[in-house]
Amino acid sequence: MKSLAALIIATLGLLLAGQSRAEEAIVLRFSHVVAPDTPKGLGAEKFKELAERYTQGRVRVEVYPLAQLYRDQEELEAVQLGAVEMVAPSLAKFGPLGIKEFEVFDLPYLFPGWAALHAVTQGAIGKELLAGLDSKGIRGLAFWDNGFKIMSANRPIHMPQDLAGLRMRIQPSRVLQAQMKTLGVVPQIIPLPAVHQALEMGVTDGTENPPSNMLVQRLSGVQPHATLSNHGYLGYAVIVNKAFWDGLPRDIRSALERAMSEATQYTNRIAETANAEALAKMKAAGSTLFHEQTAAEREAWIKALEPVYADVAARIGKDRIDAIRAATGPTQ
Repeated sequence: MKSLAALIIATLGLLLAGQSRAEEAIVLRFSHVVAPDTPKGLGAEKFKELAERYTQGRVRVEVYPLAQLYRDQEELEAVQLGAVEMVAPSLAKFGPLGIKEFEVFDLPYLFPGWAALHAVTQGAIGKELLAGLDSKGIRGLAFWDNGFKIMSANRPIHMPQDLAGLRMRIQPSRVLQAQMKTLGVVPQIIPLPAVHQALEMGVTDGTENPPSNMLVQRLSGVQPHATLSNHGYLGYAVIVNKAFWDGLPRDIRSALERAMSEATQYTNRIAETANAEALAKMKAAGSTLFHEQTAAEREAWIKALEPVYADVAARIGKDRIDAIRAATGPTQ
């Protein structure tokens, strides 16, 4: 009798152990290259919090900031191969992957403000762009904001012609290359973590970045001049390995979609605040002289950069550019 009871207990133990293993949390690794206190870093932590709550612990999100797993140029390949489940690269990084359409976000003065931007990223155009990633083994989940870029340099740059001859750091984008060449600038592709040293050593003369990036990367200490041009947008697409995503139980996917939706609202809200606060801190520090564009100067910049649209229309699609302009309204 005792042996039968012992057998039942042992069997139940094995069954419970098997059930425990079956219920072991699904691990989702979220790799990114920025600091935890940036909008993207904070957004990743918010997604982790919400994902684990809404799945009741069935998913464990591991966040790896500061390129702990993969560097800037390695992220996309890593998620395609399934070496990591989730990343959030900047939109300029998709061109080298063969997804040229995402470079539309690099066009100068395309978005007159946050509301116009979100009409695209959170509307039909944004959904269409994210859906186009499926063929690359990636599922696009959301667009996250960083902010609108300002120009900085080692000399005053009030008018477009003031940039002529400068060496300016850019992200790897054909549209950004065309933008800088239109301004008479020598474009240089340099990873963001290396930009401070490049400026300090005189390897490059200036950059274009949202204020939050400029502050976190300590660029204001090596850039005496900046113009609040807000000429371009820097944002991210949160993407996940498609095979991993499709293999999740439906209820888990639903919970993660809810978490991503709420994390996106949170990230985009703090991005706007973070840039305003970063600009205020840099102004107070006094290392950089920030120039406020006049209406005439802004018009001159818009006019000077208009040829970029014709230069890249064949690459990213004139119809798409026209659709975004129709959705966003005039740049003035």
